[in-house]
Order: sequence, then structure tokens, then C-alpha cells
Amino acid sequence: MSPFMRIFLLVLIMGLSLLYKNINNLLGPVPAPKLPLDQWWGDGKRPKDWSEYVTNTSEVINNRIVFADSTIEDLRTQLNRTLRLVEPLEGVAFQYGFNSHHLKEIVDYWRDDYLPRWREREVFLWQFNQFTTEIQGLRMHFLHLMVYDENKMGKKHYPVLLLHGWPGSVREFYSIINKLHVPKKSDDYIFDVIVPSLPGYGWSQGSSKPGLGPAQVAVIIRNLMLRLGYRKFFVQGGDWGSVIGANIATLYPESVLGYHSNMCNNLSPKAALKGFIANLLPSFFAPEGFRDLFFPQSKKLSYLIEESGYFHIQSTKPDTIGHALTDNPVGLAAYILEKFSTWTNPNYRNLTDGGLTKRYKIDTLLDNLMIYYLTNSITTSQRLYAEAHSKANMGLQMDRVPTDVPTGCARFKYDIMHFLDFQLKDKFTNLIHSTYYGKGGHFIAMEAPSLLFDDFIEFVRKVEKLFPKRFQY
Repeated sequence: MSPFMRIFLLVLIMGLSLLYKNINNLLGPVPAPKLPLDQWWGDGKRPKDWSEYVTNTSEVINNRIVFADSTIEDLRTQLNRTLRLVEPLEGVAFQYGFNSHHLKEIVDYWRDDYLPRWREREVFLWQFNQFTTEIQGLRMHFLHLMVYDENKMGKKHYPVLLLHGWPGSVREFYSIINKLHVPKKSDDYIFDVIVPSLPGYGWSQGSSKPGLGPAQVAVIIRNLMLRLGYRKFFVQGGDWGSVIGANIATLYPESVLGYHSNMCNNLSPKAALKGFIANLLPSFFAPEGFRDLFFPQSKKLSYLIEESGYFHIQSTKPDTIGHALTDNPVGLAAYILEKFSTWTNPNYRNLTDGGLTKRYKIDTLLDNLMIYYLTNSITTSQRLYAEAHSKANMGLQMDRVPTDVPTGCARFKYDIMHFLDFQLKDKFTNLIHSTYYGKGGHFIAMEAPSLLFDDFIEFVRKVEKLFPKRFQY
């Protein structure tokens, strides 16, 4: 080899090494941020005597959901107003949003059928033990079902934390809770089930201060689990529950036995680059029979842009849209229920009723809607979008922080977005469970609880087999 070629190869190798180093610095992993465990999110200033404050506010209180008759009557009065809804365009179903003809039908049913039975629905919502406690200045609401020794019947017993998103609530999990907590005789497992309302959602207090993003919520939820006595637990979540669950697994891997999500995602720059590469050779990266979940990416991006108008509003002006929906039950119904149509199956946009009752009972949807309306939590729930995309929270770069917690990803065909294992493994280094379904949408715990339950149990078995040491205390 000539001296010139040797010099050329040496320079080339040095250049490639430098390029790799720079790319890795820009796209590679970063260390986990150190978030304060006691940051104050409540009204006013943090108490000076923090230890005394924690002692005085650590009580867990058993609560019932009760609303005065006058509150329900006021809602009935609002629903009884003359509606001046604009007629839909000719031949248009849900393509422009909630069809006004069907909205009138929803309002009539809500007022004349559902509300007269509200006390029955209230009792239904009471069926699980509901508690509140104060964490970092915020009143936190949660469902808590504990397994006692006499009920274990030789089954394996673990705690599981279920995390909802927007525009969902704890109501999403009602059908799967009993499957986890009151299993069949043939089932191998029984679970303590903990289902918190996220801060600012339902009966959980919203922050009085800016800055409460998904990473900070993860701190609050983990502190809640510690208060309840759970040092280790499984996590399952979708939507914001997916993001917050991933953050718990990232910040506190020692606390999480396994993380399971029906909407695994990784929005890091490296994942985006990998997505571009995969789009060039889709057959190498997506399993046969499910490539349409990921490709062509131009079609997926177009759909995401079309469906993300709410996202941009809530990430920039959450209070403006919140004010428009507060004390406006008809508007709130259109805004929330439209998501349960399109996010369950985008083809339902072609139906005049949005296909809402194809996969859900109308009472189930109205239960979830009532939680938002009665707790006046639409504005505080939407602020999470703005906080998540603030400069400070984006600067944490949580998607670039890897976690070794065993991870399971279940992908349901009609969910809003999907990520390939190729994109996820930089974030979730122990991605041990990856499944694909030719049906199902965004609210799978409500839509098909048995399907989600079976997938979660399959994941738990894999964690036990591959990571037995995680179950040692």
C-alpha cells in the first residue's frame, strides 16, 4: 500500500470516528436527571418544617364520590337549553368533527336517560375503594384494591400501577381491575391494583405552579406508591400513562418490576433517524402482516397531523380552550367523545354516529365525561400538554435516557402512533415483549380489557422467567 493510501485511510478512519463521536453526542444516551423528591406543587410556599408537614399530611383517607342534587339539577338545566348547533355539511359524518345531529341525540340521552339514573352510576363508580392523600402539596385521588392472605389461594401476588391519559380517567380501567384483582380459579396471578387520577385530572388536585410535567408527575406517583408501602411494582399505561410510566421506570428502575404499555414511544432524535432509515427498507424492520401499522410513514405522518390539532392548542393555550369548555357540557361532550370515535378506529369518521357504540356502551363514555364535568378538571388536565413541551421539560431529554427495566409493548392497530422495536430499544434496553394486534385502538383498557389483560399476563410471565432477581427484596 502506498504512503498516500495509508495517509488517506488514516484520515478517513479519524474522520469517521470524529463523525461517530459527534453524532453520538447529539443523538446518543444521556444520564437521568436528578429531580427533587419533595418539590412543592400546592398553594403558597412550601412549609418550612418539611418533616412535620409530611407527618401531618401522610394520612390516607377513604373517600366516596358524592355530588349534591343541586349540581346534577344544574347540569340537567344546562342540557335542557335550546341547542343552536349548525347543520353538518351534506354527506358529511364525522369527517369535520362531531356530527351535530348525533350530538343532539347524545345530549337527549344524557339528560333524559343517564342523569335520572345518576345515583346508580355513582354507586357503580363507588364499587372500588377510593382514597385521597396529600403528596408534595397536592391532594391525590386513587383507587386501591389490596389482596389479603386468605384470597391469594396459592396465586402469585404482585402490585400493579395503572396509569390513564387524556381524555381518559380512572374509569378506563374498571373492566380490567376485576380481572387483575378477582382472577379466575385457573389464573396464576392476583394483584394489588393502584389506579391514581393524574394531578389535575378527576379528583386529584392540579398544580398551583408551572412546571409540573410528566417527569415531575412520575416523582409524585412514585412517592404515592412508597406511601402505600410498595417498594416494587409493575406499571401499565397508555397515552400520558405510557409517558409517565416510562419516566418512573427511567428515574426509579429499582422500583419497577416491569413496565408494560399499549402505546410505547420514543421521540428522541435518534429514534426519528431510525424511523427514516426503516422507511427505506420496511420489510427489514416491521413484522410481516403488521407493516401497515408503521408504513408508509408519509401516510402515518399525514394522519398524525390531521389528528393533532387538539395537541397544538393544549400545548400552547390550554387555558383558552379550557375556558371554552368549562360549564359547557355540550361542548365538552363533543370535544371529548370525538376522540373516542376517531382514536378507536379512524374509519368511524365515515359514520354519522361516529361508531361510538360499536366498541363502548354509551353509559361508559358518559361516566368518563361526568368525571371531567363534575370535577371541573378539563383545564387543569390539559395543562399537562403545555408543561410537557416547555423548554425546561424538553431539556430533560427523557427519551434519550435509557432504562434497563423489563419492558413490554402491545401495539393495537388503530392507535394514534406506533414505534418499531428498532426505535424503542435505545430507550428500553430490555424490551422483552413485543406484540401486534390487527384490531383495537387508543383506549384499549376500556375497549377490549380481556385482550390487554392477556397481553399483560404474558409479559409478567416473561419478566419472572428472565429477571427473577428483580423480585427479591
